[in-house]
Amino acid sequence: DVYQQIKKDTLAQVRGTVQADILKEDQAQNTCIFSTEFALRLMGDVQEYFIEKQVRNFYSVSISGYHIAEAGANPITQLALTLANGFTYVEYYLSRGMDINKFGPNLSFFFSNGIDPEYAVIGRVARKIWAKAMKHKYGANPRAQMLKYHIQTSGRSLHAQEIDFNDIRTTLQALYAIYDNCNSLHTNAYDEAITTPTEESVRRAMAIQLIISKELGLAKNENPIQGSFIIEELTDLVEEAVLQEFDRITERGGVLGAMETMYQRSKIQEESLYYETLKHTGEFPIIGVNTFLSSKGSPTVLPAEVIRATEEEKQNQIKTKENLNEAHKNNSKKQLEILEEAAIQNENLFDKLMDATKVCSLGQITEALFKVGGQYRRNM
Repeated sequence: DVYQQIKKDTLAQVRGTVQADILKEDQAQNTCIFSTEFALRLMGDVQEYFIEKQVRNFYSVSISGYHIAEAGANPITQLALTLANGFTYVEYYLSRGMDINKFGPNLSFFFSNGIDPEYAVIGRVARKIWAKAMKHKYGANPRAQMLKYHIQTSGRSLHAQEIDFNDIRTTLQALYAIYDNCNSLHTNAYDEAITTPTEESVRRAMAIQLIISKELGLAKNENPIQGSFIIEELTDLVEEAVLQEFDRITERGGVLGAMETMYQRSKIQEESLYYETLKHTGEFPIIGVNTFLSSKGSPTVLPAEVIRATEEEKQNQIKTKENLNEAHKNNSKKQLEILEEAAIQNENLFDKLMDATKVCSLGQITEALFKVGGQYRRNM
């Protein structure tokens, strides 16, 4: 009884985010392992569990445009595909009988901020479209109408030539994000173009945020660019362009229908190729990369050391897993059977996973779910 009470109280307070956005995985990131249908069901199970256990401060999904942008999409496509994916989750959760006012606040978004002008308004357009749809189409309450989003500065805009310039790009992208009232921000380290960040580069990346938030006077105003002609104009133009993309997705049978013909994937790849072409021809100027080169020709910077796990660290990890398997070999078998049975009987899998993860390794759980949920296979 004491354990159950502690568990209940803890779940009500725990904070964090499940990444879990299967739609962008299929469209952009390529790290799917289960069939899309089964993965969607797992996402629904997470949200259902959160409602049942009153987990209010943990986001059940980070609906991600960042990976769509990193794969090559332009800002409009990033925003349109991400919001369309978000509405697909809303429709799916509603179809499972969940209350929009209970799951709406558990949804969070994640966007990339590049250097293009459209990124200056990505957050305000997202909030505008989301709030209108949640209010007028779904009848959600004010809390569920609020779109919370995280910004990460663009990894794709970092270059291996003149890598010190990357901090300048990141600073400007962070400024876009803060002026657009993002809820949280991640600034990339300048050397991420070539290796895992060092302590020095991470400190510089962190300083970008601190200097803007602590030293920059204009940033102390909550919405310093409000009323600016270009911001208002961009907001209207980007909103209109996003709604046009919604129409194109609708014509293809909605998000899931469009995915069957790889519409989103093809669009991202075409835009990526277009960007790379402009970069190589020099039509899109990138200082120190394709224009204004240094007297040495701005050669690609090679890392002094690429950080890798040592053999000892690898063996320790393997040993830890083997110890887990050995210590719980009887109990884990039972938990995996419970998990498989729950999947077959259409019970909530997340509930069972909370117990299974105490005694089973990730590999064991994945193998067990492959048997009942199917393995992901890419369309060709």
